[in-house]
Amino acid sequence: MGLGMALSLRRAQHQVHGCDLDPAQTAALQEADGHALTPHSPLADTLVCVVLNAEQTEAALFGPDGWAGHLKPGGTIVSCATVAPDFARRMETEAQARGLHYLDAPVSGGSVRAADGVLSVMASGTPAAFDGAKDVLDAIAQTVHRLGDRAGPGSAMKAVNQLLAGVHIAAMGEALAFATSQGLDLKRVLDVIRVSAGTSWMFENRTPHVIEADYTPRSTINIWPKDLGIVTAIAQGAGLPLPVTQSALDQYRVAANAGLGHEDDAAITKLVVTRGGLHLPGDA
Repeated sequence: MGLGMALSLRRAQHQVHGCDLDPAQTAALQEADGHALTPHSPLADTLVCVVLNAEQTEAALFGPDGWAGHLKPGGTIVSCATVAPDFARRMETEAQARGLHYLDAPVSGGSVRAADGVLSVMASGTPAAFDGAKDVLDAIAQTVHRLGDRAGPGSAMKAVNQLLAGVHIAAMGEALAFATSQGLDLKRVLDVIRVSAGTSWMFENRTPHVIEADYTPRSTINIWPKDLGIVTAIAQGAGLPLPVTQSALDQYRVAANAGLGHEDDAAITKLVVTRGGLHLPGDA
């Protein structure tokens, strides 16, 4: 998603310096007249941090070689990883101690919408943080949900989204396996359900991956033990049981341990059909 966001910023004529553990991602940015981010790059007005989790966020921003040190005084951090609200608040405090603004800004939409510049951003932060992030948000987002005047609510809302998204994908896997057990054509299942009450955005988006036997990762199985783990940890802290979410989390963990972790998350369907001795499109 980070590359897609960087390319969207380039299309909006911003000067973009980027880095990634995968050199091919940085090279793709350079092909779009962006630049590799190095310790010698000029100080920036805004830093967009698009990493996997809280640990990576803290290291990338405030670790020994953290990029927050390459912001101009009064610069703005736009932090996009899915993290717990308490962590987002701690990062905001750290940024403010350094004279920087921090926007808690997790995103939704996946790599395709990131490349098109039409993400949904669930953002919270001070008015100054929103002001500092405005040009970035204009370039990468179709919708910016302004959820509060300090960090935390943005990450809380993303947790709500991930709860639903993760459960819906797991439910899709069971539904497609069940349909297969009944001898139904999955193309017809998609046609019928997408105009019926049982549909969801995730069902409509991921079912074609199963039908086409295309498990090229747009969003991987491995994302969900992390994201649903964050959801259940937050809920546990609030004394709130989430049995449906916990069940979905358990299934993603089993799928990851079964070697499906780096496949598209639609591959959760494989786990279900295997248990039933069934076959999906593309199976030998």
